Amino acid sequence: MKTALLIIDMQQKFYERGGIFKQTFNSAIEYINGAIGIFDSKNLPVYAIYHIDEESGFIPGSKGFEFHEDINLKDNHKKIHKTYGNSFNKTSLNEELKKDGVANLIITGFCAEYCILSTYRGAYDNDYTAALLRGSLASGVHEHIKFVENINEVISYNIMESYLGAC
Repeated sequence: MKTALLIIDMQQKFYERGGIFKQTFNSAIEYINGAIGIFDSKNLPVYAIYHIDEESGFIPGSKGFEFHEDINLKDNHKKIHKTYGNSFNKTSLNEELKKDGVANLIITGFCAEYCILSTYRGAYDNDYTAALLRGSLASGVHEHIKFVENINEVISYNIMESYLGAC
């Protein structure tokens, strides 16, 4: 069974909030891009998950809806649109992961205490083994990133790279 990378809500409109949002995005992007490179080199699936909320301006096709331009997304990466915090809730994510033969997930992105935590819990509810990639989470509060990493399974970049290299 395969491992897939989930990149959640790393959208430009969140980044444009500035301040701590911008800082944590910039830190997370380095790890996310590293993970993308590893997953691509192993032909493992990468999923970009986008939050839709028309009232807040997260509208498909708008500039703010797109992922931050420094994230190395490619055309072969799958895109999932969601309207809830949990990326599995009322989306095609579970079906797509099953089609790809995925059993394990590495989860990255924004916002640590909301969509990341909800999706992490949703992964277990759908019988996946999941881990958060240390350093790859963004939030509006630094302490929330640390809290979410402390209460969940976390994998370091080096261990992830080593593990996937052995597969």
